[in-house]
Amino acid sequence: MRAGSARRVAASTVAALLTALCVPLVVHLARQDPAPVLARAAAQQGPAPVASRDQQHFAVTWAASAERLGAGPAERSYRLVVRTSVGGDALRIRLTNAFGEHPVTFASAYAGLQRQGAELIQGSNRPLTFGGQTSVTVPAGEVVMSDPLPGELAAESNLVVSLHVTGALGMRSGHILALQTSYASAGDHAAEEAATNWAETLSSWYWLDAVSVRTSTAVGSVVVLGDSITDGFASSPDTNRRWPDYLSRRLHATPDSPVRGVANEGISGNKVLAGGAGPAALRRFDRDVLSHPGVDTVFVHEGINDIKAHTGVTLDALTAGYRQLVDRAHAAGRCVVGATVMPYRGWPEYDNAGEAVRQGVNDWIRRSGVFDAVVDFDAVTRSPHDPRALLPLFDSGDHLHPNDRGMRAMADAVDLAVLRCDR
Repeated sequence: MRAGSARRVAASTVAALLTALCVPLVVHLARQDPAPVLARAAAQQGPAPVASRDQQHFAVTWAASAERLGAGPAERSYRLVVRTSVGGDALRIRLTNAFGEHPVTFASAYAGLQRQGAELIQGSNRPLTFGGQTSVTVPAGEVVMSDPLPGELAAESNLVVSLHVTGALGMRSGHILALQTSYASAGDHAAEEAATNWAETLSSWYWLDAVSVRTSTAVGSVVVLGDSITDGFASSPDTNRRWPDYLSRRLHATPDSPVRGVANEGISGNKVLAGGAGPAALRRFDRDVLSHPGVDTVFVHEGINDIKAHTGVTLDALTAGYRQLVDRAHAAGRCVVGATVMPYRGWPEYDNAGEAVRQGVNDWIRRSGVFDAVVDFDAVTRSPHDPRALLPLFDSGDHLHPNDRGMRAMADAVDLAVLRCDR
């Protein structure tokens, strides 16, 4: 048995015990252990191995890193559209009050499948419970996982989580750059499948930060830790053209791949060493990576914001940060893939000093041997005429963020074999 498989069997045993206790699992962010919920769909991805219950575990199928959002209505309904990666059953969701200053109550929660817009496929919307109860109150700074929802959830599905929230005073938690249209409404309309009462559109995800499903222990997930490039900035909205989305489609089309799930933990503006646009990668690593179930591999693609911020970040400081991430992942039994930092000449913050650090960092990523594997995004996306700049074909126009073609080229550059982990 692979070491990763043994770890997943242990995780599935813990999940089964938690379910048997039938109490809402509310945990501190520093110790969160994500979960799943919903589903009514058909085929699972590829010819997945048949597994008995003791050969199954939970694996994250979707995630979005929580950020501090502004205050909003104390009572509101949210209809959140997300895209699954790995398929399975016993869906669970994770709700977050990470940045809240007060408790928030989720008076009702449902999971269904999108037909179009805010309209759901008839008969797909089903109630979620928390410790057997239809509502749950989450204290400030904490998260809660739902009970498993019976039924299958297919890979590459548009899952819709509908929440009726009350008592939401002060700051809300969610993910700013969804690049996916979701919906809101006054009053409690979470149980409805029609779009009639969902006229307000949203460009962020609120409260929901992870979804997991139960699948074979032979199947795992990869978490992508990144910044705006991973978050999908400049990719086409409502089309799932972030580079991790393209990666998910490649994995789904590869029946023999043991890695099927992709969790996108990119935050626009995020840094490895310092906070600002969300907590620094070093601070959010436990919450956004190690807390997710069924994760074999971590894919790290961060550093450009540290470099271009003109804060005096050095090669030694940034590589020390990478070493910390790798050491923590290895201590938890995960493998780590590192990606080189892409070119950015033409972006307003570009200068020669920053470019020198970027070149030094990339040389270290390629040669140090610290990462278990390396993907050279710099080599894939740079111009052959000026290696300091993005290839014009891949440039969204701001000279930092790739367009849809660039996103796809990044995903295509990943050798899927490097995502397998035998630690």
